[in-house]
Amino acid sequence: MRLGGPVFGEIDSPESWVSALIAVGYRAAFCPLNSVEDLDAVRAYERAAADADIVIAEVGAFGNNPISPDDSFRKDGIATCQAKLALAEEIGANCCVNVAGSRGDSWAGHCAENLTPATFDLIVASVREIIDAVNPTRTVYALETMPWMYPDSADSYLALMKAIDRKGFGIHFDPVNIVNSPERYYTNAELIKDSFKKLGAGIVSCHAKDIVMSEKLTVHLDEIAPGQGHLDYTVFLGELDKLGRDVPILLEHLKGAEAYAGAAEHIRSVGTNLGITI
Repeated sequence: MRLGGPVFGEIDSPESWVSALIAVGYRAAFCPLNSVEDLDAVRAYERAAADADIVIAEVGAFGNNPISPDDSFRKDGIATCQAKLALAEEIGANCCVNVAGSRGDSWAGHCAENLTPATFDLIVASVREIIDAVNPTRTVYALETMPWMYPDSADSYLALMKAIDRKGFGIHFDPVNIVNSPERYYTNAELIKDSFKKLGAGIVSCHAKDIVMSEKLTVHLDEIAPGQGHLDYTVFLGELDKLGRDVPILLEHLKGAEAYAGAAEHIRSVGTNLGITI
């Protein structure tokens, strides 16, 4: 597998970007560009990554809501996701990823309508519209697993894949985001194993985080740095390694280079104990 994450410092060229990734030992990366407007830059970063054996794991399309109840927001969200998918296709990223969207006011927030058959159908229609506008051949559009919107489980992801029925649709896996109850918290190893059993063949990128449940009532689950919570990283990395592919696993949502270095050290130490090269 390939570990990656954000890089810091002055990044103003393909060379400085690659150097920053190599300096921290990353073999995967977030896409360093925001659009395809400058195709020469896209090609330059693509070549630099290939020459350094770095996989551009994903282009983020976050912050956009393709199923918003506000029609203008919905149209803007779909158009932005189409543009981001086009960037992923041009630069050769593993995927373009967003959350499915919300029927509430927040693009990624919980809402009473999110987990309903009608919203499931809206997600299917929006993903088809995004994919069909680009017709990707070397990347895929993927939905990040989430705690309060589809896909919120391996089974709902499978149902979406069947309903969307597009070769350009893939799987992005973030196990922390589907640990949304005490039961899943304490049985996350089994949850991860089941997810890989059902989704493993289609997983193109993963996020690396951790989760902790506090004693405060009623239920409080908080995201935390890898190694500081309850997620079973031995199982997570072991299942990821069984895929037999260099699937990227990207660190995110930490503050500063030191925090990322500590998280990377934890993941590498688990990998070393498992005999996995990361």
